[in-house]
Amino acid sequence: MATIQRFEDLEVWRIARELALDIYNETLIAPFSKDFELIGQIRKSSGSAMDNISEGFERGGKKEFIQFLGIAKGSAGEVRSQLYRALDRKHITQEKFDILIEKVITLSKKLSRLITYFKNSEYKGFKFKDQP
Repeated sequence: MATIQRFEDLEVWRIARELALDIYNETLIAPFSKDFELIGQIRKSSGSAMDNISEGFERGGKKEFIQFLGIAKGSAGEVRSQLYRALDRKHITQEKFDILIEKVITLSKKLSRLITYFKNSEYKGFKFKDQP
């Protein structure tokens, strides 16, 4: 794995950011724009995915990072479920649903791989850099 200096360097964070923007843009379009409850939920969960990746990274420890990656994965699952509701309510087309679902599934898979990588890694985190 390449050396990561900032959370912005993480592919999973960039995918989560793109997903959050895609979700935001979709919720601006009618009829989705009228379902205020679902808008709030899906915007929060998509934002939570990217925010938890960044927060976990910034905490500087492997165990905390793994924990926050797991929370981000859970948020991605929420987005996935909420996209089904948006589709069922005819807020988005099947084509848009397929695009967004593919993106969220990709994010979930990459988060799973990153979690596995860190669980099997000797890396302790940058906050432990000076410790033996």
